[in-house]
Amino acid sequence: MTVPGNLFILSAPSGAGKSSLISAYLQQDSARPIQVSVSHTTRQPRPGEEDGSHYHFVSVEKFKSSVKSNDFYEWAEVFGNYYGTSESAIDEQLAKGVDVFLDIDWQGAQQVRLKKPQVTTVFICPPSREELEQRLRKRGQDDDATIQGRMDRAQAECSHYQEFDYIIINDNFDNALNELTIIVENQRLKQAQQALKHQELFNRLLQK
Repeated sequence: MTVPGNLFILSAPSGAGKSSLISAYLQQDSARPIQVSVSHTTRQPRPGEEDGSHYHFVSVEKFKSSVKSNDFYEWAEVFGNYYGTSESAIDEQLAKGVDVFLDIDWQGAQQVRLKKPQVTTVFICPPSREELEQRLRKRGQDDDATIQGRMDRAQAECSHYQEFDYIIINDNFDNALNELTIIVENQRLKQAQQALKHQELFNRLLQK
């Protein structure tokens, strides 16, 4: 019997280090397959981003058509662009026993939680406003107005920290990665997961 995969939501303000943590986690050895869901977006690709790998880049018209067809687990408008997560693609991977990371904001987390109450939610927080602004400026991708907009949005996002199951303060990267690893392993060791995975063992142990 295939043990269904776990669904994880990772949310964070832009610049908190979420993408780096996810990338580092995926490079570790894992007891079971895990992947990041590739979202659909209407924004333009950034340098180095590839269609189908980082995002599915689509037109506004195509995105709105998918919304009308109820194709998304969640979707939202962020900084004038649309982002959405395919429901069928996620469910297919979970059914195969693959754990899935959803890299979405708190609004998306609320939408997914309504459909998948068992989802595990993680909020990754910067150690300070000053550090967050410094990280955004180091990226060299945004002008001052855009950075200020991201800082304002970060404050709004952090106000929803109480809605998440876990919180990681990304001050020391190695510590933050270790905490994320613990969270994932904790979900895999829960009774429901272990009971399915080791069903034959428990049948033999309880045999009279």
